[in-house]
Amino acid sequence: MRWDPGEYLRFADERGRPFRDLLARVPADDPSYVVDLGCGPGNLTRELASRWPGAQVEGVDSSPEMIQRARAGSGDGSVHFALGDVRDWTPPRPVDVLTCNATLQWVPGHLALMPRLVGMLAPGGSLAFQVPGNFGEPTHAELAALKRSPRWRERLAAERLAEPSSEEPATYLRALVGLGCRVDAWETTYLQVLAGDDAVLGWMRGTGLRPVLSVLSEDERVEFEQDYGARLRAAYPREPFGTLLPYRRIFVVATRVPEEPS
Repeated sequence: MRWDPGEYLRFADERGRPFRDLLARVPADDPSYVVDLGCGPGNLTRELASRWPGAQVEGVDSSPEMIQRARAGSGDGSVHFALGDVRDWTPPRPVDVLTCNATLQWVPGHLALMPRLVGMLAPGGSLAFQVPGNFGEPTHAELAALKRSPRWRERLAAERLAEPSSEEPATYLRALVGLGCRVDAWETTYLQVLAGDDAVLGWMRGTGLRPVLSVLSEDERVEFEQDYGARLRAAYPREPFGTLLPYRRIFVVATRVPEEPS
């Protein structure tokens, strides 16, 4: 799947707010090693360096396009960016704060990764992640229906398209408590007001539509977006103040409880 950093950053403020809300609940005062696993274009990773200026901060992503953009904007070099996959990346030493922002939904069966992610933490370290919880909404339901339509079913049948998914907050909480963590889990529905024409289509171009766009030709992409855009305009009509996109997100901060001395 090819990512487009420019499309992703089109709604940088809306995409950044959940990360900041997540970060506000991380109980770390002076961590020495902070990792943003699934860092994307790196704009939010640099906020980690601003919050904890004494920490070594590293951003990791599996997309060459995203890492190229992140490195180009790295400025003073206070953050190091590297290619890596959340499924097999290994830190060189225990991590004090490990963030995964809007990343795990793209990893099938990511609940099984929790023991590995917790195992990366230093005693007292925190795993902080947020994932979308809106996969039953028209943005995704209409996309799935269009992919199954007579026009596109045969064209896309042979493609192994990524299908994002997430668990419920209580599921994450139970799994992480079972791994010896103190867990803070919650959900928020943001009432996002998006500006411009076909704003929801523009939002989806940066995220959920990427698997389809990555396999279609230029002409096919135009046709698919025309069909999908019409469905989205019906589901999310533009209003005088903009287009309202309710967006549910699930948040988890799991802190590894140090073992009691024997």
